[in-house]
Amino acid sequence: MSNVSYHISNLLEKMTSTDKDFRFMATNDLMLELQKDSIKLDEGSERKVVTMLLKLLEDKNGEVQNLAVKCLAPLVSKVKEAQVETMVDTLCSNMMSDKEQLRDISSMGLKTVITELPLSSTDLPLTISVCKKITSQLIGAMGKQEDVSVQLEALDILSDMLGRLSGALVSFHCSLLSSLLPQLTSSRMAVRKRAILALGHLVPCCSPALFSQLTEHLLTELAKSPPTSMARTYIQCLATISRQGGHRVGEHLEKLIPTVVKFTGVEDDELREYCFQAFEAFIRRCPKEMSPHVATVTHLCLKFMTFDPNYNYEEEEEEEESMDIDDGLDEVSDDEYSDDDDMSWKVRRSSIKCLEALISTRRDLLLSFYSSICPALLARFKEREENVRADVFAAFSTLLKQTRVGSSHRGPIVASSDMGVSLEEEPAVSMLKKQVAVIVKALHRQLKEKSLKSRQGCFCLLTELAHAVPGALEQHVPALIPGIIFSLTDKSTSSTMRIDALSFLHVLLLSHPPQAFQPHMQALLPPVVVCIEDSFYKITSEALLVTQQLVRVMRPLEQMAGPFDPKPFIRDVFSATMKRLKATDIDQEVKERAISCMGHMVCHLGDHLGPELKGVLLVFLERLKNEITRLTAVRTITLVSASQLKIDLSSILPETLSVLASFLRKNQRALKLGTLACLTTLVTHHATSFKPAALEPVLSELPALVDETDMHVSQVSVALLTCVTQACPSALAKISSCVLQRVLRLVHSPLLQGGALAAILDFLQALVSSKTSNLGYSQLLKSLTDPFSSSASSADGAVIHRQSYRSVARCVAALSAACPKEIPSTVASLIQEVKNPSTPESARVLALLCLGEVGRSGSLGRSKEVQGVVLDAFSSTSEEVKMAVSCALGSMAVGSLDDYLPFLLREISAQPRRQYLLLHSLKEVISACPASSLSPHVESVWALLFQHCESQEEGTRNVVAECLGKLTLVNPTLLLPRLKQQLKAGSPLARCTVVTAVKFTIVDQPAPFDALLKDCIGDFLKTLQDDDVNVRRVALVMFNSAAHNKPSLIRGLLATVLPHLYKETQIRKDLIREVEMGPFKHTVDDGLDVRKAAFECMYTLLDSCLDGLDVLQFLDHVEEGLKDHYDIRMLTFLMLARLVSLCPAAVLQRLDRLVEPLKATCTSKVKAGSVKQEFEKQEELRRSAMRAVAALLAVPEVERSPCMADFANQIRTNADMASIYQSVQGGEGGGLGPAESMDVS
Repeated sequence: MSNVSYHISNLLEKMTSTDKDFRFMATNDLMLELQKDSIKLDEGSERKVVTMLLKLLEDKNGEVQNLAVKCLAPLVSKVKEAQVETMVDTLCSNMMSDKEQLRDISSMGLKTVITELPLSSTDLPLTISVCKKITSQLIGAMGKQEDVSVQLEALDILSDMLGRLSGALVSFHCSLLSSLLPQLTSSRMAVRKRAILALGHLVPCCSPALFSQLTEHLLTELAKSPPTSMARTYIQCLATISRQGGHRVGEHLEKLIPTVVKFTGVEDDELREYCFQAFEAFIRRCPKEMSPHVATVTHLCLKFMTFDPNYNYEEEEEEEESMDIDDGLDEVSDDEYSDDDDMSWKVRRSSIKCLEALISTRRDLLLSFYSSICPALLARFKEREENVRADVFAAFSTLLKQTRVGSSHRGPIVASSDMGVSLEEEPAVSMLKKQVAVIVKALHRQLKEKSLKSRQGCFCLLTELAHAVPGALEQHVPALIPGIIFSLTDKSTSSTMRIDALSFLHVLLLSHPPQAFQPHMQALLPPVVVCIEDSFYKITSEALLVTQQLVRVMRPLEQMAGPFDPKPFIRDVFSATMKRLKATDIDQEVKERAISCMGHMVCHLGDHLGPELKGVLLVFLERLKNEITRLTAVRTITLVSASQLKIDLSSILPETLSVLASFLRKNQRALKLGTLACLTTLVTHHATSFKPAALEPVLSELPALVDETDMHVSQVSVALLTCVTQACPSALAKISSCVLQRVLRLVHSPLLQGGALAAILDFLQALVSSKTSNLGYSQLLKSLTDPFSSSASSADGAVIHRQSYRSVARCVAALSAACPKEIPSTVASLIQEVKNPSTPESARVLALLCLGEVGRSGSLGRSKEVQGVVLDAFSSTSEEVKMAVSCALGSMAVGSLDDYLPFLLREISAQPRRQYLLLHSLKEVISACPASSLSPHVESVWALLFQHCESQEEGTRNVVAECLGKLTLVNPTLLLPRLKQQLKAGSPLARCTVVTAVKFTIVDQPAPFDALLKDCIGDFLKTLQDDDVNVRRVALVMFNSAAHNKPSLIRGLLATVLPHLYKETQIRKDLIREVEMGPFKHTVDDGLDVRKAAFECMYTLLDSCLDGLDVLQFLDHVEEGLKDHYDIRMLTFLMLARLVSLCPAAVLQRLDRLVEPLKATCTSKVKAGSVKQEFEKQEELRRSAMRAVAALLAVPEVERSPCMADFANQIRTNADMASIYQSVQGGEGGGLGPAESMDVS
């Protein structure tokens, strides 16, 4: 400690030296000392250091002064409060000095101190007391009307302080407002502007009353019809506080809008600009409250976006029509009209920005924008002022983005959408398609303009257009190509411009058919090839992407023998790409794209490359051995080996196989999957080009990859094994036992399903068909079924998972299908297994499921013996056996409908005790049979199902509902109206069944009957108003399913459905009852399930129909849910976190009301003596609430709210809450937790 004091004393002594270099070095050394975390100063040293640094602020040397200011930053956190206050007092008094240099350096010092003041809760008192000191001094300084520079500095510092520490100055807000308002009337423009800036920083944290006071003051002043210069200030201030104050301005809009509208009529360009900036702030911050005023604002924007009194556009149009455009003339014409005093462009720009805000915040009005705003924007593409034109393009691009968000196209590639959306085209997309010709006509001329900004705007807009309506520009390609070539070849073009042009060309090539570009290849290819050779790597990279697509254009795979001849173009493209492919000293991205581009060239044009091909393949092999480029090389070799041109790879195959085998050991999953895909392609297309021995290194790696820890890798590995079995079965001999062991382990895994199971079925069929294998049908069958029948494992029967029974049954059926001669003996042995009383239960269950799967292919015919065995098995005492029989009977009926369905229907009617199991069989039949087979039986099945739709057993009703729903899909035109009819006739139980049935008609893929369902789903949703609580619950579940799987069905009904949905979120006292349990009374809430269903619907709507929701009204119900039952609170915490990411502005409006329930949950404690489950539930609830809090705190403006800042501070200071917050911020809290994947089927 004494050493530090001694060292500091030495430095302080040198600071008094007459030599400025000594002073500079000593100050610099002091700064380095102060920046060390370990340094601790005693009280005397603190005082001396502070005094000396303040003295140095008046040093004659500027560099010493600047260093002294820099020393203040680390010093703030190292000295006690008294010294910080001394610093602040001195700096404030210096700031009012007559010496300008001292004033400036002291202002810098104050700003430095303010930025370093600590915000942690322990040091907050220091920060507050220092702020108070500074504020009182600054308020005094602002009152100094005689010296403007003092006022400006004071306002500047105040802005800085309010921007960072507004929350600490709450007690000063009122006096600050009183001091700032008079500054708005200052004669100096700079003072007024800085006062507005300071007010902007004051607004977010001030109380609602103070915000109202400020707004009222501005309105009062504006109502006095002030001079234009003052009106500008007040309107500008209004725009600033609206931007900063956000939602608070909403309640004042009714008074503000007419005032601002009135001032747009004043003949002053800057005033009008500020008016439109105010409108833009209102629209962005309060989109809902602005709804009644949208028409007024739109009308004003459309009127003033063409406001250009000093220019005649009509003359220009006439000139353009009468002669070719000459760049020189254009420049003269621009100069002639570019008047320095003309500010009208600011009005046009601000009105267009206002329109852009409107488009981006009100997607619900998109169709009306296409009829009103779209034509007006198109007409302004001719705007003469470059900056304004760029904003016109930006606004139109926003319109296109909004159209794209709503349409099914999520990317540029033309493809039918597999999302759950209607096949109908969105109306907005249809309207846009009609405008495409006009857009291209307006833009293609501008693509040749000298203005880079305009051209960039054009390319961005056209790229957005290609994304929004893929394929729409096909007819206009000839008009666009010259503009693209101009930007690629023009010597004055910047790198960014070229990249934009190439990027647009890439999107255009991707989203349009090759035939559209073939006529232009002669003109298009040379400039792209030049770009490949460019020295800037980003241009090269983008050009290679474009070249890759141009290769596809030269010779599309779907038309290999097309009319277009690619030969003249191959040499140039090949040599430019080959140069980049061989280079090793280039950027990683260029390397990868060169490999990919050359791969496409070989794939499409390999037969034209002649002797060059071998060299290319050797380079690919080199790149395959390089760790950095190996993944791209693997994908490229996959592409080349699958080419229709049957490229000869024999020169590199043996070594390639060896390298690929080594990749299967790597830990990089993408590389592993890419390698497996590559090997599969090589074995499929080039098995004759290598000896079976070459596959040995690959096959030795495969068994380890067949494992349940990664099902996708297992699936691809088994698919490769299947290919090897079919192409070169002799290669499998060495590893067949090892591989089979792993495959069988996977078959018995409870995780096996879908694609992985299908791959195993193919493999087993290939294995049994390849006669070379020593594994015949009987050995494979034995290996599959042994674990279920051996006495050793019958003891552990419980260990075998239900899913593995089904998987093995599918495998047995697949083997039987591959060996039809073995079916009779297999069926006989399976029947024997079922009949034999000494057979273990697991073996009997498996035998029944195997019979079902074998029967699914129709192999059993009308076997009476099988029917008898099935009926006998229904009498078993084991539930597992009975469920297996149910599945087996359904599967058999699928294979032989006419034989088994009448038998099944008779049994359902005759055996009420087996009804539930038999209905499950029927469900399997309806689910798996094609509509054409079921049609003759529809009436009999329909009649039978309606006999049981009022069953007292809920389980039975649910199965009946699923059968009805899936049966309706067989003939929706006939059956949907019948379902609708049943709503009127049925009892509450029947209505429940019918509404649940509708849920099963909603599939997530587009279907032909969607239009029919859309027309009548509204009638089924009327059951949300049913008197019976259970009917309302199942109606909500059905609505949820529609919103999740096919939102297009219910989007148009939201206005009528939402009030009933919200009504179900409320706690109803008439559904709460007390049940006596001995001496205790227990409360039962019969409305809880309905409320849960309603909140689940709300959660789904956030993802699928956000546009149709009034978010503030939605939040009212979320707020109620935050105080409800445990299950509902868990849901609403999730919803709140989701809402924060989707529409933070709306959440901020309700923040003060949302914080209290969150705080209550986070701080609640379980009563002492509660059971363990209560503690666990409470802990999970707190974690879920804390996730919502973490999501809120991620929004920058949140801590401006005093109550949220207080809660955040409470979390930091409370160890328990802080640890929960840290854990949800970390690994497992990064997402929204397990409840995110809510079941909405």
